[in-house]
Amino acid sequence: MNASPFWVLASNNPADLAHFYAALANENAIKKGAIWLVAFAGAGELLFYCPSRQRPQPAQVGRLALCLPVTKLEQAIALALTLGGQLLEPSRQESFGREAWLADPEGNKLLLLEPAEVSQNQP
Repeated sequence: MNASPFWVLASNNPADLAHFYAALANENAIKKGAIWLVAFAGAGELLFYCPSRQRPQPAQVGRLALCLPVTKLEQAIALALTLGGQLLEPSRQESFGREAWLADPEGNKLLLLEPAEVSQNQP
């Protein structure tokens, strides 16, 4: 079996959450049967699905988060907030670049990262 790995995210509203991530990544949300997916250039796919009613998966706070590289952190934060995201901490400068932690519309953690090579070139 040589299939590429991918990520799955349980969602109460897979279409809306897929469109949230697609807009932030400047990609398309694609419907495939009962699931939605967003293909990230060079980084695989993120699939969104509604968990079974017989086996629900309650939202959990965990250590796994999607990191979306961005070229303009403030613009990406503003877009995320417009789309229903929530800023968890103010943005900050780290040795590897500028970052901001957010929650998506369903409360999953999301990291927006402006890599150091981009943030150093900003006026």
